[in-house]
Amino acid sequence: MQYKIPSFGYIFALASIINHFDMLDNHQKNIATFIHLSTFLRFLIPFGNFIGPLVLWIFNKEKSEFVDNHGKQAINFQISVFLYLVVLGGLTIPAFMFGFLQSFNFLDFNALNNFTINFNSLHPMLYFIGGFGVLAIMGFILELIFIVIASLKARDGELYKYPLTINFLK
Repeated sequence: MQYKIPSFGYIFALASIINHFDMLDNHQKNIATFIHLSTFLRFLIPFGNFIGPLVLWIFNKEKSEFVDNHGKQAINFQISVFLYLVVLGGLTIPAFMFGFLQSFNFLDFNALNNFTINFNSLHPMLYFIGGFGVLAIMGFILELIFIVIASLKARDGELYKYPLTINFLK
């Protein structure tokens, strides 16, 4: 039995095809990475954390299952974070109104002339609000960390699932 040695043209064509798939794969990785990083647009544009990933995902979801998966994850995470923020605000604002504004006499129009805050006699509800504030800051820092981790995973070609995410897009 004889084995036929392929010609150099065949080897170069095969190498070109493999290289083409590597470039396509890098393109998919880059788009998935930019989907996650585009959530930082919220620091420049209102609701940029929704607009950036949504636009990139819509234009590229049919081209790759990898990009589709990362786009859904990024959008689901941003919607989940927004809902958590609404719930936290819904708990904090009434508690603030009850705790801080309880000492105001709204019928006395001169009450603001001698307004002072005595930190020794703060309402206990304000400590509860402070705890929510610390929780919000920790949540913000964790959100930034999760976005960076997701971007690095996408760059490396790995799938990533954000923690504590509600799957709205499946």
